[in-house]
Amino acid sequence: MKAWIAGTGSYAPARVLTNADLERMVATSDEWIRERTGICERRIAAVGEACSDLAVQAGKRALTAAGLAATDLDMILVATCTGDYPLPATACLVQHQLGATKAAACDLSAACCGFVYALSVADAYVKSGMRHVLVIGSEVMSAIIDWTDRNTCVLFGDGAGAVVVSASDGQRGILSTHLRSDGALCELIMVPGGGSRTPPSEKVLAERLQYIKMKGNETFKVAVRTLEEIARATLSANGLRVEDLDLYVPHQANVRILKAVMARLGLPIEKVVLNLDRYGNTSAASIPIALDEAVREGRIKDGSLVMLGAFGAGLTWASAIIRW
Repeated sequence: MKAWIAGTGSYAPARVLTNADLERMVATSDEWIRERTGICERRIAAVGEACSDLAVQAGKRALTAAGLAATDLDMILVATCTGDYPLPATACLVQHQLGATKAAACDLSAACCGFVYALSVADAYVKSGMRHVLVIGSEVMSAIIDWTDRNTCVLFGDGAGAVVVSASDGQRGILSTHLRSDGALCELIMVPGGGSRTPPSEKVLAERLQYIKMKGNETFKVAVRTLEEIARATLSANGLRVEDLDLYVPHQANVRILKAVMARLGLPIEKVVLNLDRYGNTSAASIPIALDEAVREGRIKDGSLVMLGAFGAGLTWASAIIRW
């Protein structure tokens, strides 16, 4: 038995924040942002629009695409680092709003790799007997962005993407998933304040430690190396070559990272999904949003061989290969 993706869905908030808008907020320019990141605009959640709200919309669309009702679900996994509350899990709020009365629900935290990590969990659960698992990557990154920090505020956006993972007796489905981490590099990308190590306090607020901090140059080098390595390992594990891929759906972090990975792998741009120009880095939501767009645009068809690749805080990196 294999676990296959029976339906996809995505949702982005209505508000668009352009590079021109950011020029009026911090000392930056449209030209600099485009050249350094490839981003032109990003979506920002409305006041009062939380992680679960985005997740529910994406989840509904994935269920519709799969031809399923929420009551068919056995489990809901929400990959996020910007949940509604420290507790309970955002997935429980999604479970309630969807009316998925038979589903277990929990969150998974692996930052930008969260969706691929959650997909691997869904794969295992379906192979062990579950019928339908809803996997959602949902982020409100704008809630943890320091809008006075020009190095980070230009990078991120909000959104959600979802897939329904179901049991299948055929050959199509998730062929394998591959997960890695290196906690020794945790300080390259982190939110240092607000947790049990540095609880909320006046000091945390004064030093703006509740916002994401990044060491961009160091992160770039590790991202390129690890994305190439895990892509090659994934292909090797399945007896495949780069040339066999129909589409590569990477985490949408930075166009320079992705172009470097493409060059190392020998992947033509026609085989890569790039939509960060419109969404920016939406962390755990970026791959499922890109995957849903590729499906709806007809870039993924029955029989397509699709690879996912992600890199993020932790540090974590991950990949999956799917026969559609």
